[in-house]
Amino acid sequence: MASLTGLLTRHTGGLPGAVALVARGDQVEAAAAGSADVEGTLPMARDSLFRIASLTKPIVAAAVLLLADDGELALDDPVARWLPELASPVVVRTPAGPVDDVVPAVRPITVADLLTFRCGYGFAADMTLPAVELLFQVLGSPAGSARALSPDEWLAGLAQVPLLHQPGEAWLYDTGSDLQGVLIARVAGRPLPEFLAERLFEPLGMADTGFTVPTAALGRFTSAYRPGEDGLVLVDAPEGRWSAPPPFPSGSGGLVSTADDLLAFARFLRDEGTAGGHRLLTPESVHRMTTDHLTPAQRAAARPFLQGQGWGFGGSVDVDAKEPWEVPGRYGWVGGAGTALHLTPARGTVSVLLTQVEMTSPEPTPLMREFWTYAVTDPA
Repeated sequence: MASLTGLLTRHTGGLPGAVALVARGDQVEAAAAGSADVEGTLPMARDSLFRIASLTKPIVAAAVLLLADDGELALDDPVARWLPELASPVVVRTPAGPVDDVVPAVRPITVADLLTFRCGYGFAADMTLPAVELLFQVLGSPAGSARALSPDEWLAGLAQVPLLHQPGEAWLYDTGSDLQGVLIARVAGRPLPEFLAERLFEPLGMADTGFTVPTAALGRFTSAYRPGEDGLVLVDAPEGRWSAPPPFPSGSGGLVSTADDLLAFARFLRDEGTAGGHRLLTPESVHRMTTDHLTPAQRAAARPFLQGQGWGFGGSVDVDAKEPWEVPGRYGWVGGAGTALHLTPARGTVSVLLTQVEMTSPEPTPLMREFWTYAVTDPA
């Protein structure tokens, strides 16, 4: 069987570097290849810091479930109890119709709607739909520069946008996680970064995960790039966007982390909500989080994002084994910054892949495909 280091090295021709980790039970194989920037000034290391983008989503979903297990909220609660801005949502009469041709929502948006991405807000397969375009105009593209809005300002802006679908009707990407982040702060009565640090990161030993990189850790922070016509284009330097607290801590994509911190989070789910002998989540909450909640029709409509798989809370769930790496019940997600985290509960395996080059589509990269196949292959 080829080595993990060799696998990464074969792909660093188009990447500055990468870090990967595969845990099979208590056995962990980790590898780092290439450099933290295109100039090659610093070798990539196992503890290199990455912008994990949408791998933020499962972490924030777990935080919502912490509040549910605390009895602070229930999944069928209307979110308007804490987000009154969304108390009277309206829905465009038809998805392709104008944003001023609306009807009232037939029922309130619930906490479960946010977790399952069926709240009516978010990205659709057709990004040119008027309601989706208005969403971008009001809130800005998450892939763009740091949002200057505070959480309250962001939510006030969102409330001016009609829903694309009725609550519960369709899966739409991304916005549900940002709403979860605002909800957590409102329910807990403190900022999202503070809640995550105390209730998840500290108990799990995720010392390098947060919305800001401390000055002392900037030397381990990778530069971020996107593909350009003449090579890679710098998007964010270590001393850039994550060197100061953000006005809007994004629950959909604002965290930085390391391979081992993400392993700790995945093992916490694998162990049904326990870490270090302490229970943080009930097994029931973990099972709900890692179970598909979509109908076949919703999965089919979401295929451009989900590749035919289902959706739990904060991540996809494999329902069909169409590809070599797909195992029914495998849970995890991919970040647009070139990151991936997956847990296969039935096998007790975890895979983490971190790169710093933005993806150009929801399609998995060749490196991701080869890495996932490696992760599900039994070692010789």
